[in-house]
Amino acid sequence: MSQKQSKEESVPIREHVFDGIEEYDQRLPNWWLFTFYIAIVFFVIGWALYYQSPLRLVDDFQSIDSEMAEIHAKKEAETEKVLATLDNDALYEMSKKPEQTEAGKAIFEAKCAACHGMDLSAKLGGVALPGLPLNDAEWKYGGAPLEIMNTITNGSPDVTKGMIAWSSQLSPVEIAQVVSYILTYHPR
Repeated sequence: MSQKQSKEESVPIREHVFDGIEEYDQRLPNWWLFTFYIAIVFFVIGWALYYQSPLRLVDDFQSIDSEMAEIHAKKEAETEKVLATLDNDALYEMSKKPEQTEAGKAIFEAKCAACHGMDLSAKLGGVALPGLPLNDAEWKYGGAPLEIMNTITNGSPDVTKGMIAWSSQLSPVEIAQVVSYILTYHPR
């Protein structure tokens, strides 16, 4: 008998059998056990340092709040920058640039067409949609480009019967692009 056969015969087999599979009753190798124990110790030390240590300067809530404040400040700065350069003439000039009007059309089709229709008529197959038509000469809240931009940004004065404010979902540049698209239906 070889040494390998005697070793296999000396290893006890567990009493239970499942689906014809027998299981040896052996200890795990020491290298595996030491790796497992080191991982446990590493986890406990890491957990204590990260969650319980006073060395942690900022918690998750403070980190998220500071990042949100930074994003809000950048958005406000962008709004101020865009609004400082915008006037009615600049918006009319923007409506003559195909790249701006195409971007505005894409945004309009994604966000505004559900209420104002794809052709800005506020109708879909003869059925009236909830929004007002934007391709006629009648403007409920003012038809000047900056007034249109104000309506899109802040919504209609009566929110229960009018449009929502899009400033939380669209940047000032995107709103200006939508205005430039609408102005293509109203050449100067």
